[in-house]
Amino acid sequence: MKKLRKNLRLITVFLIVLFVLLAGYGAYSVAVYGNRWFSSSANTFARSQKKNVIPGDIQDRNGTVLATAQNGKRTYPGDAASRMATVHAVGDSGSNVNNSAESFFASYLYGFNMSFLERMGYALRGEEKRGDTVRLTIDSRLAQYVSSVFPEGMAGAVVVMNYKTGEVLTEQSFPSFDPQNITAAVKQNPLKPFYNRAIQGLYTPGSTFKIVTAAVIENRPDYDTLTVTCDGMLQLGQRLITDAGTDMAAGKVTRHGELTLKKAFTVSCNNTFARLALQLGDLKLRKTAERFGFNDNFLFQDMVVENSSYPTQNRTDGEIAWTGAGQSALSASPLHLCMIAACVANDGVMMEPRMLMSAVSPSGYTRATLSTRVYRKPITAQQAAVLKDYLRAVITSGTGTAANIPGVKVCGKTGSAEIDTQENTNAFFVGFLDDPDNPYALSIVVENAGGGGAVAAPMAKQIFSWMLQNSKPQ
Repeated sequence: MKKLRKNLRLITVFLIVLFVLLAGYGAYSVAVYGNRWFSSSANTFARSQKKNVIPGDIQDRNGTVLATAQNGKRTYPGDAASRMATVHAVGDSGSNVNNSAESFFASYLYGFNMSFLERMGYALRGEEKRGDTVRLTIDSRLAQYVSSVFPEGMAGAVVVMNYKTGEVLTEQSFPSFDPQNITAAVKQNPLKPFYNRAIQGLYTPGSTFKIVTAAVIENRPDYDTLTVTCDGMLQLGQRLITDAGTDMAAGKVTRHGELTLKKAFTVSCNNTFARLALQLGDLKLRKTAERFGFNDNFLFQDMVVENSSYPTQNRTDGEIAWTGAGQSALSASPLHLCMIAACVANDGVMMEPRMLMSAVSPSGYTRATLSTRVYRKPITAQQAAVLKDYLRAVITSGTGTAANIPGVKVCGKTGSAEIDTQENTNAFFVGFLDDPDNPYALSIVVENAGGGGAVAAPMAKQIFSWMLQNSKPQ
């Protein structure tokens, strides 16, 4: 009997420990990932409760009101241009945009975080409950400027973030739409204006992925003296890897000759990075990519971002080589590509993207404030310094000279990803300002537009120039 009682006590203690752990994890999950539950379309309770609350305002980082409530309904102040520039970050009353602030921060906007005393106060006063004012990290002025320089009629995305804090200053998708004037033409547009390409779009990253492949310096102590010969073509089974400017039909082949790793990065030599991937092997290259976040489940506190992937099937020599050059079955969102550039700028530290600056109750109580969190440390500060040097060379003497700003240390990488179903390549640019007083990184993709150096790099110059003149970290 004594042994039985002892065993029962042990089982009881064990169950209590499990309950405490479960409760603790539940509390942690609600605190960190609760916004995902509120934003879920399956949350019928949240939808029903919204009808009984006047929603709080949504503001940009400077206090500009982007969404408010009139007669219990959502309205969006300002002119059409300003509303269209921020709609994918803010959202719309019809929930056409997934995972926007309107849905993701519903727990604040619709009063789900009210205390019992706050609810009692509204009841005693006979007033309708009001949600919190949510201030986002985005800058609506920047968003409007980005919209003005993005190619008209084209699809794509732009993301700008503070690489020291992770604050997202703009995340825009094109084409856009006016949340106060959703016409039949908007709904029927084949370019899908409701789709948020900045966080949902998964693109083959092209040569921007060479930042990841170049991080091979940890596996090659001889990186500084390493040379590779580019003869313009690399045939691997059914795969023929060539460089930009090659036209086989016309008998024109781009040959770079003997290159150092830095020079190959500067001129964006596909052959060099294909050969480098083969020398490394698929496992090492994949592990490097996964340190940067590929194949991870992005569970960010402030936003939902589609997972980027590094292929794990059909890994022939041709596919491995093409992966090293940024093609194959690779996929990444514009926001993740911005994070990769930001990581290099931030001495190898990748910050988690942040969108919530504050949530303040109608009575003035601050319910939430901006917090920063390190997401990963994919590379060392020494590796980041080498990559910064490479990225700087791209701007001063390589494929990204169109992004150069005299007197400013711009660093970046162009990309032109081949898509079989498109007439032209997708144009990419990722980069940053190597300036502690202006810690800004960005990524740009313009679909079916051609070369990144010709299309995206000039936009980067315009955006960085605007930020140097108009935006300062708070």
